[in-house]
Amino acid sequence: MRIGEVAARTEVTIETLRYYERIGLLPAASRQPSGYRSYDRDALMRIRFIRSAQDLGFTLQEIGDLLGLWSQTGRSCGAVEKRASNTLERIDSKIRDLKRMRSALARYVNACRDRHSLEECPLLAALGGEAGMKQ
Repeated sequence: MRIGEVAARTEVTIETLRYYERIGLLPAASRQPSGYRSYDRDALMRIRFIRSAQDLGFTLQEIGDLLGLWSQTGRSCGAVEKRASNTLERIDSKIRDLKRMRSALARYVNACRDRHSLEECPLLAALGGEAGMKQ
């Protein structure tokens, strides 16, 4: 399959496929006599693996590690569980940060409701310091 067909089948851009190849997540595609990249079914499976892992929050570096484990035989699931646990901790930390951000922004939204002029806007005052962004 040529790169355009693989991109369409996997819902990944051509640029992304080239990037995956450049950073080693995908092995270099074979080349047709015309110079076009040619991918096989294994490449499709690998790309789907990468996309599924990204959907779960794994970084590309972590996905590279998982791909290495996926190709090994005789390994226990413990190595995968450790990486997944680390990713879960990172996601939980992001969720805590997002909740904190949401709470702070919600307070400003509520404080802005009864204000009529920009000079009274608590959000703009907080973002710009006491003086705000007056020119």
